Amino acid sequence: MKLLVITGGRHPYEESTPILNDFLSAAGHDVTVTDDAAPLADAAAMDGYDALVFNTRRENLPDFGDLALAPAEQDGMARFIRSGKGFVCIHISTCLSNAWPEYHDITGGGWITGASFHPPYGQFTVNVSNAGHPGVQGVSDFTTNDELYMGLAHQEGNEVFLTGDSEEGTWPWGPDRAPTPMPGGTFPLAWTRSYGDGKVFVLLLGHDGRSFETPEFQKIVLNGVDWATA
Repeated sequence: MKLLVITGGRHPYEESTPILNDFLSAAGHDVTVTDDAAPLADAAAMDGYDALVFNTRRENLPDFGDLALAPAEQDGMARFIRSGKGFVCIHISTCLSNAWPEYHDITGGGWITGASFHPPYGQFTVNVSNAGHPGVQGVSDFTTNDELYMGLAHQEGNEVFLTGDSEEGTWPWGPDRAPTPMPGGTFPLAWTRSYGDGKVFVLLLGHDGRSFETPEFQKIVLNGVDWATA
């Protein structure tokens, strides 16, 4: 499949995106990687791709400039997916930009800066909650080093197939690293949904290079590409 990977923003993408490119290419996909979102506004160019992969954080953030998608890029991306193409959205790529409040209509929810949070990066078990889902074909419960997201936006229509459990606790959070109570419970880590005629595959794992090196993570992403382009 021909894939466009958009990267860049406030996350260690210099670690994770080369690994993503390597395992997608090793699986036989034709991969184009860029931190420039301008191709999204070019309908003729986008029609040449089978799926769009986001490993990026598209906001206006200090020290990273304004990476929020321009209106023409938003419209082009929505058209591309709605027309029947695939979208694979990794980790904080679900982050809602103030410039595009409708974005979560595509992703089915995800990160909201200032409202979402997570315990410290560390090792935890990822549970396959829907063993029959194509996203986890060939994958059982596994351990990874990553972030377990909480306090996300969620919309109806998401088919969750991965979860993670966390105990209630208090951890440093926010710019001032203030002690912050966080709930215990079971939290969604991956889901699929439809957007128009397109297929959307969301995987909340994938913080850094170490996370991307987890074999099960790579298998899930590859499953997601296969599902989204079928």
